[in-house]
Amino acid sequence: MSTLYNQFVSVIERQISPLAGRLGQQKYVQAIRDGFIAALPFMIIGSFMLVFIFPPFSPETQWGFARAWLDFSAKYQPQLLLPFQLSMGLMTLFISVGIGASLARQNDLDPVTTGLLCLMAFLLVAAPLKDGAISMQYLSGQGIFTALLTAIYAAEVYAWLKRNNITIKLPPQVPTGVARSFEVLIPVLVIILTLHPLNLLIESATGMILPEAIMSLVKPLVAASDSLPAMLLAVLLCQVLWFAGIHGALIVTGIMNPFWMANLAANQAAMAAGQALPHIFLQGFWDHYLLIGGVGSTLPLAFLLLRSKAAHLRSIGKMGIVPGLFNINEPILFGAPIVMNPVFFLPFLLVPMINATLAWFAVDMGLVARVMSLTPWTTPGPIGASWAANWAISPLLLSLFCMFTAAAMYYPFLKAYERTLLKQEEVDEQESPTLAAVPAR
Repeated sequence: MSTLYNQFVSVIERQISPLAGRLGQQKYVQAIRDGFIAALPFMIIGSFMLVFIFPPFSPETQWGFARAWLDFSAKYQPQLLLPFQLSMGLMTLFISVGIGASLARQNDLDPVTTGLLCLMAFLLVAAPLKDGAISMQYLSGQGIFTALLTAIYAAEVYAWLKRNNITIKLPPQVPTGVARSFEVLIPVLVIILTLHPLNLLIESATGMILPEAIMSLVKPLVAASDSLPAMLLAVLLCQVLWFAGIHGALIVTGIMNPFWMANLAANQAAMAAGQALPHIFLQGFWDHYLLIGGVGSTLPLAFLLLRSKAAHLRSIGKMGIVPGLFNINEPILFGAPIVMNPVFFLPFLLVPMINATLAWFAVDMGLVARVMSLTPWTTPGPIGASWAANWAISPLLLSLFCMFTAAAMYYPFLKAYERTLLKQEEVDEQESPTLAAVPAR
């Protein structure tokens, strides 16, 4: 077992860690992650508005408060939907600007100018004008892959033109803001002359504009991302990287975010239309069933540490319990430690994978409500699970059940590790008087 473990660690150190490190530092991965982070506040508030519009009560209820809420939301639904439509419904606009600003910082460009350039590039292909009105169809999750591609393209075109001095330069006496406006004229022209004809060509050949064509191409990937094998692979990658001390969650969520956002938009559209929600594996599922207390679902472990006989583990439990409630578990990962600790390797790997499987089948069989809202990742697991599913009770119960199974799986490994530490504490106590008796020289 020890030999197998050493071989596994060696593979991580020699092959997986360098690859994951390069992937995490790849500028486009960083830019996409930054773009989603920039858009996150708007999407969270927009999702909250959707929960407010569709109260978590039965339409037949006669309870006064619930009945009044349902009647109010039904009467003023168009007005109440406006904040949702201008946040979640326009998520790609925020993401485009965020990606552009991130790439601008990496390419030593002005973030505001680059962000607006990326926004124009996206709107050019994703907001067709019909009967004097702009279509919003691809400004939500359906246009997310187009937003990523056009933002990267626009930012890189701008950077390439500036590196090669293909720009309009004004005398130094001209104010900086005015000079920058003229500097971006050529990039704007290049983007219009490339993306607009491309969009028209694709529409002429296929009958689809660019975002529609891109969605048809990635549709198999989007469908595959919402499957049990894809979820288990994502969890496995995250756990293995974190066990080696690499922030695996950042890498995995950076890859999965576009798929999660597309599927979240589909769930919200289905809810607004009164249809069954089609997708299971969304960020709310990931955060509140698989990462309860942080990567590895260590919040139950933190509670167990509080009652440990080993002084070291008790102190780690005290330090880790409060951050763990908000899904921050670095004190436990590096304090216990769990990272690179062979005793905790199996439970750290298996706990989220087993909970992922249990939660998947519970949701798939209709026993637990599906995610339809975006929640902050720092929301405590059971509360966040209910919030993400329109305040249904079943997700809260499932999250608590996942905590129970995590505690049951961690417990025997914790006791084994505890015995090792207690033996070491006994040795230290026996050596202390001996050391104290040695006269100073």
